[in-house]
Amino acid sequence: MGLLSLLIALPIGGGLLVLASSRGMKAGGFRADRWLALLASLATFVASLPLWTGFDRTTWHMQFVERQPWVPTFNVEYFLGVDGFSMPLILLTTFLTPLVIIAGWETVKLRPAQYFAAFLILEGLMIGVFAALDAFLFYVFWEAMLIPMFVIIGVWGGERRIYATVKFFLYTFLGSVLMLVALIYLYLQADSYSILDFHSLPLSLAEQVWIFLALLVAFAVKVPMWPVHTWLPDAHVEAPTGGSVILAAILLKVGGYGFIRFSLPVTPDAAGLLAPLMIALSLVAVVYIGLVALVQQDLKKLIAYSSVAHMGFVTLGIFLAWGILSRTGELPGVAMGITGGMVQMVSHGFVSGALFLCVGVLYDRMHTREIAAYGGVANTMPRFAAFMVLFAMANSGLPGTSGFVGEFLVILASYQASFWYAFLAATTLVLGAAYTLWMVKRVVFGPVTNERVAALRDLNAREFLVLGLVAAAVMLLGLWPAPLVDVLSASVDNLASHIIQSKL
Repeated sequence: MGLLSLLIALPIGGGLLVLASSRGMKAGGFRADRWLALLASLATFVASLPLWTGFDRTTWHMQFVERQPWVPTFNVEYFLGVDGFSMPLILLTTFLTPLVIIAGWETVKLRPAQYFAAFLILEGLMIGVFAALDAFLFYVFWEAMLIPMFVIIGVWGGERRIYATVKFFLYTFLGSVLMLVALIYLYLQADSYSILDFHSLPLSLAEQVWIFLALLVAFAVKVPMWPVHTWLPDAHVEAPTGGSVILAAILLKVGGYGFIRFSLPVTPDAAGLLAPLMIALSLVAVVYIGLVALVQQDLKKLIAYSSVAHMGFVTLGIFLAWGILSRTGELPGVAMGITGGMVQMVSHGFVSGALFLCVGVLYDRMHTREIAAYGGVANTMPRFAAFMVLFAMANSGLPGTSGFVGEFLVILASYQASFWYAFLAATTLVLGAAYTLWMVKRVVFGPVTNERVAALRDLNAREFLVLGLVAAAVMLLGLWPAPLVDVLSASVDNLASHIIQSKL
């Protein structure tokens, strides 16, 4: 079994084993299901490390490739591989999943085995999405991801969980149907489902536009872009803490990844034609959704809207290429925008996941997400407050944290395309600081406002471990982004060259 197959099979097999252990394996407080889930997730993380250590940073070609016939009649293959775009996202997935399991160790009382199993199965399916190089296989993993997340929100969510899950399903399923139509059309043209074969198809502009629009619906919903973002706040508010973490940190990234893997290389001319629209939608997300976040009274809703705004930076960086080409036509500027979008994706995975973990710590103690219910938390939970402020600073784009690196690169790239693009993109530094610091001021600082806050206990060892590991990742990427940029470099340059050639 190849490494990528192992990374897909380990968590899925672990999840099934956890489900099988759910009957009666409890003695003296020992819960086999929790330990099996943790062991499976840690084994997956350790198994994923060779992707980093063995990755050749000098080539854009796919690595760790596995290719076997699956459905020969229709040229469907079991085709896996990674490049500089997919490998960091797989590592992000394997890093965060054990933390989600540790975070829910004591707090999940209802069907814990099923809860942990759902996350493990979801982990394997998300790795499959990032590793699949056959479009049919990609679609299978893409659709299958909906099932465990639907269950996680629908079973362990809040009072309006059914509404949130149905809305989540309908939005994502509609986009998926249109994506399937586009993939079938590409298969008929290429006589293959290989995504790499799609990249070299000589499609007319009209064909590219229709394919781009079909893919756009699927990927825009996942990002989510304005105006198809409305499912996300509901899903976040109703999801359990672990569900919110994975939803924000990983599932949103498959939309951005889809643009990079499909839309830009397969339909470069259509992407160039519609780039002004994509840039406009991204800037609306950055500015307008930032203003919406300012008026939120619910902690989870504020962070959810913040996610929409920050993911707007991802799509902005990706589609700035054509604005830069029209002014300079130079490779470095195009590559800078795409690199900034990818770094922002990884950073947002850490920061948004950390903020939802912080909200989960507070909710476990107070059972409310209303900002007005808190105040003066730093007086009773100083260690928690230190982490909360660090993640808030990262969310605001403070230099030295991961949140700064991607935003800075995208703003620099925006300036090469248009001063006004850069001006509007830079407003996120003001708006992000405004709604994040307003939240911190109301929740963390000031006098203790009520007896419930006065009775709060600080982080336990388990919570400190989880938040400490994410904090280390946020600081490491912020202070030393070079390793990630080096991994991205060859793949970004190849994609940028492909875009430039299509423009000629």
